Amino acid sequence: MAVTQNLVPAVVVSVTGLGAALVGAPWWAVVLCLGLSLVVVAVQVVFPQESEHRLGWWKDRRESRHRRHQLRQSRRDTHDSAGV
Repeated sequence: MAVTQNLVPAVVVSVTGLGAALVGAPWWAVVLCLGLSLVVVAVQVVFPQESEHRLGWWKDRRESRHRRHQLRQSRRDTHDSAGV
């Protein structure tokens, strides 16, 4: 089992440094930088970190997108053939 690095402590330290660097910056710049740092942590939490789990996740996602595309296509074909 591979050991994965937890990004949360690094983000906490980065946010602290970022906050100190952004003193006096416009509010939108502070919100943007903090939001981007939270996105980094969210990506790590949402996406599987183990290689075999990551591969399975991407395969399932691809199959799901393919099924969704086929369903939309069949609905479009049904809608077109109904003469609407």
